[in-house]
Amino acid sequence: SAICVAAMGTPAAAELVLDQVIVDLEAESPPRDDIEAFNASDERIYVLVEPFEIVNAGLADETRVPLGPPSESGMFVSPQRLILEPGERRLIRIASTGARPEADRVFRVRVRPIVGEVVSQEDALKVLIGYDALVLLRASEPQGTFDVVRTGRLLAFANNSNSATEVFAGRQCDEAGETCHDLPGNRLYPGERWSVELPFSTKVSFQK
Repeated sequence: SAICVAAMGTPAAAELVLDQVIVDLEAESPPRDDIEAFNASDERIYVLVEPFEIVNAGLADETRVPLGPPSESGMFVSPQRLILEPGERRLIRIASTGARPEADRVFRVRVRPIVGEVVSQEDALKVLIGYDALVLLRASEPQGTFDVVRTGRLLAFANNSNSATEVFAGRQCDEAGETCHDLPGNRLYPGERWSVELPFSTKVSFQK
């Protein structure tokens, strides 16, 4: 998430809440879903919705490109402006308008309150929390491999497939099984590589 700060002094909250920040449009499901935006504050919130495509996600030349119209981009995100009254909920529709891609397409949808004037007799601090939701449009048919190679205490992952894969819940214990460490996880996009330094020489487990 992102935080925007305006003015100075006494805090004034403007709470925007999303019901999900990862939208996975899986190949076996309809290519559409909704994000629910909720105004948990006691004041009106003006919200801006900004969709981007992430080209070459996870690679050195990753680029964030503003999403064009659905006729060109094949992705529909609407509405892109919201007014939420206190306690109000609204849906942001995300849908693919074209054929499934041969490899995953990756998008980010930035949902953020627009900074407005803080009305107060004193200086005020307005904290606005926004979100950068991840949208995955899955490939029509998964192909390729997800490879894991261990060399001593180095565990290397390579996504040689056409679809993103997340590894998580990594754990390793010492030989006595008394000292255990949780290991970091990651989402690897097609073509991405990642490695983890292991604390022990014993077996290690991850889920994906």
